[in-house]
Amino acid sequence: MKAVGYTRALPIDHPEALVDVILPEPTPGPHDLLVDIKAISVNPADTKVRRSTNPAPGETKVLGWDAAGVVRALGADVTLFQPGDKVWYAGSIARPGTYAERHAVDERIVGKMPASLNYAQAAALPLTTITAWELLFDRLQVLRNPVPVGNQLLVVGAAGGVGSILFQLARKLTDLTIIGTASNAESEAWVRERGAHHVIDHRKPLAEELRRIGNPSVAYVAGLTQTETHLLQIAEALAPEGRLAIIDDPSIPLDIMLLKSKSISLHWEFSLPDRYLTRSI
Repeated sequence: MKAVGYTRALPIDHPEALVDVILPEPTPGPHDLLVDIKAISVNPADTKVRRSTNPAPGETKVLGWDAAGVVRALGADVTLFQPGDKVWYAGSIARPGTYAERHAVDERIVGKMPASLNYAQAAALPLTTITAWELLFDRLQVLRNPVPVGNQLLVVGAAGGVGSILFQLARKLTDLTIIGTASNAESEAWVRERGAHHVIDHRKPLAEELRRIGNPSVAYVAGLTQTETHLLQIAEALAPEGRLAIIDDPSIPLDIMLLKSKSISLHWEFSLPDRYLTRSI
């Protein structure tokens, strides 16, 4: 089958950074679906792996988490799907990726594709949506600790993929006042369209911007980008016993002593769909 992969970790402008290859057909394991891939998406995680991880000598690594497609064949122990089902999912980092014509994936991390989406739309959502959901409800624990009316969520770097989903989940499923950061008119409009009550400029001190809109402190912060740049301002803006959850890779070590005086908790969201394989279905 045709696939796209790489044999060496190279800059993206190198002609061999990604190569077309022919690989053997995947053989589904007992709990696997064999999926005819109809659409995939590229995530930041894919680019990080391609830049930093060299395959074993003589091997081709196929990237890709997200996919949407049609079930072609079933492993012996599959119970949740049938051939012909339309599915979407974020796959496993421990297995070959989705940049291929066909892909084997454990049924326990797969869902039936919503009828309202086409394949390209469905493939764009899984990892981004899982990350946003886990950050909001598992790391920040918004729903596990019901908050009084008036508590706020600040999303730093709001106009990206995770932010776009995070706003919609928070607006639909919580009573939080949602504040996003943006740096230009286009990004501000994008964030407002997805549910932000307020938008502030992250090029300016965040604490000052929050005071400007009448929200001098927040209970929750989702740090989606440049946390090392904003940490001092985030620490000032968070209320005592507030919660900070981040997804980015800071370029310098974070000074978490900034969080101590308010007993602020720090949580790192890194979505690994494989973890769900240890849970019952």
